[in-house]
Amino acid sequence: MREIQLQIPTLEAEQNVEIEVKINGRKKRIYYRVEIIDWDSEEGTTGEQVSLLRRVIREHDRDWSLVQIGAPSHRRLPIMFKKKAYRTGTG
Repeated sequence: MREIQLQIPTLEAEQNVEIEVKINGRKKRIYYRVEIIDWDSEEGTTGEQVSLLRRVIREHDRDWSLVQIGAPSHRRLPIMFKKKAYRTGTG
């Protein structure tokens, strides 16, 4: 199993979540960022909305990878990113 699902409170735009887990006795921190794209589903075409979504993902900080695109509401679309793990040293 590679995934665990947790219920977290509703987040506003540009919120970060830090989760600390212990796997086989070793602590690991995982960082997530939720960003909200504001849009009006009645304004603009679906193509324009897709272009906006692509641009946000393409221009996002390279230290974070896309995890999930949430269900859109009438005016908002949540996008979740996970901070990439960095290895230090040779071990």
